Amino acid sequence: MGILGFLERKSKPMLGLDISSTSVKLLELSRQGDRYRVESCAVKALPPNAVVEKNINEADAVGEAIAGAYQLSKSKVKDAAVAVAGSAVITKVIEMPSGLSDDALETQISLEADQYIPYPLEEVAIDFEVQGESENNPEQVDVLLAACRRENVDLRVGALEQGGLTPKVVDVEAYTMERAFSLIAEQFEDQQDQVVAVVDIGATMTTLSVLVGGKTVYMREQLFGGKQLTEEIQRRYGLSMEEAGLAKKQGGLPDDYEAEVLEPFKDVVVQQVTRSLQFFFSSSQYNDVDHIVLAGGVASLEGLCELIESRLGTQATVANPFSNMSVSSRVNATALANDAPSLMIATGLAMRSFD
Repeated sequence: MGILGFLERKSKPMLGLDISSTSVKLLELSRQGDRYRVESCAVKALPPNAVVEKNINEADAVGEAIAGAYQLSKSKVKDAAVAVAGSAVITKVIEMPSGLSDDALETQISLEADQYIPYPLEEVAIDFEVQGESENNPEQVDVLLAACRRENVDLRVGALEQGGLTPKVVDVEAYTMERAFSLIAEQFEDQQDQVVAVVDIGATMTTLSVLVGGKTVYMREQLFGGKQLTEEIQRRYGLSMEEAGLAKKQGGLPDDYEAEVLEPFKDVVVQQVTRSLQFFFSSSQYNDVDHIVLAGGVASLEGLCELIESRLGTQATVANPFSNMSVSSRVNATALANDAPSLMIATGLAMRSFD
């Protein structure tokens, strides 16, 4: 119990460690009052297929990348928080009698958990968090139950340990995104009941999270990402995957690149965003969003944000969780600004230090 770690209250600094399909991202924050400061940050590329669709395939390679990122970061902190993908987690709100101690709740939940979870219990890591008094019955409390297959948790824990770090918290990506979003929400004028779509476009996966008043009401993952652009560059210009990835970031491609490769890819991104939102509208009472926040590596593509805004007629912003933070001198501020949209999950994890 408790390995997912929603419940662990820590004020010791922890590294936020985001393991994505192409890289390991590490971030350390400190806080004074309500101001955060970026103490260290590092991004280390992973070999192809080490992580596939958020599942760790080659634990050794991931462990090595974590050790490499840690070395680059020059951080002294060894404790870390990591997340499992939303699709790997089942969550359910159940009612329990109020006034039970945590231990009594834990016993009660483990007795009843098999009603709610479609896997054999010995294969599952379970955690819970009391949400507050039940609306239907003041003598009951609502308890958020989260369950994840133990191998998903164990692989991440093992990779961290192999990278020389101490896993303290295993969180769920949806909640880390929500936590990081609270930093973005400060940048909006009217936050009260805004419906905000956060579209996180990584290398291979796109995750749409819709937040209303800062709380996640919907989440959907689909297979689509920046790797498609890399593959198209590779195919058209006869480059290796590595060369194509570098050229995508650093430029130096032939003149026809923008018109023939980049613009069509941006059109596809707009279609994907539109399609994700259509799924959300068709399965909820909403038929519009007030704001779109673009996160993930693809969000940094020049002109993409403006294109989405003009095609969808909805205000769009590129995520920057660091816009109100100060930055330590050992952090490369330019690299941090470039990587900001893809560091949302690492930020949400690093913020667990201050729960």
